[in-house]
Amino acid sequence: MFIFVFLIIILLVFYLFYKTKYFRSSRPVEKKWLSAKSNIVLGLFVFLFGLNHLIYIAESTVNYIIAVIFILYGAYFAWIGFKKYKHYLPFAIKEAEELNTEN
Repeated sequence: MFIFVFLIIILLVFYLFYKTKYFRSSRPVEKKWLSAKSNIVLGLFVFLFGLNHLIYIAESTVNYIIAVIFILYGAYFAWIGFKKYKHYLPFAIKEAEELNTEN
């Protein structure tokens, strides 16, 4: 149980880290890339929260259903974030290289 709680807290910290970087960035493609990274972390956070609830807390049928919904939603959100991350990564690299050559 403590490993899930530890991972949930770590994922929450990473989510806040990436969202902070997102708001501080001025590059448009980098913002989309950082948003994708935060989507992955948020999806994993919701997934692990649902998994923790399913394994250790759920006592009734309604609790099981809610935990499964969290697990499915978190997995879907992380998967979509990973697809966005892979899509924007080459553009973010190109944008960073262009800005470095201008300076």
